[in-house]
Amino acid sequence: MKAQTFLPQDYRPAEDEPFMNDRQLEYFRRKLEAWKQELLDQSAETLEGLQDSARAVPDLADRASEETDRALELRTRDRQRKLVSKIDAALRRIETGEYGYCEMTGEPISLRRLDARPIATMTLEAQERHERKERVHRDD
Repeated sequence: MKAQTFLPQDYRPAEDEPFMNDRQLEYFRRKLEAWKQELLDQSAETLEGLQDSARAVPDLADRASEETDRALELRTRDRQRKLVSKIDAALRRIETGEYGYCEMTGEPISLRRLDARPIATMTLEAQERHERKERVHRDD
């Protein structure tokens, strides 16, 4: 098992340090794990809320409103589940040393992009090319 990297409380990755050094990797690992825990906590709250609201409502309008709310909650939970799997994939990339590098070009992904979206797998330019290509094929 790898030794824990010391990370000051106010640490932010900087462009003037070696890319994806131990401190940067630890910073992003902690950020991803905190995000994942937050999503899991929200999911638990959603499940509790759905169980509490699973009562019979006699009024049709109230029942319809409750069903709409439940469907929205379930869609949100499904999105969160997919996000958790992306977070897990990013954590695996940290372990394998692939984190922070574009899966298309192999170039480093900017620290600003990773800080804003730590699950990013492509540079901004590669992502834009990918989306343009996807849009063209979708229009066919």
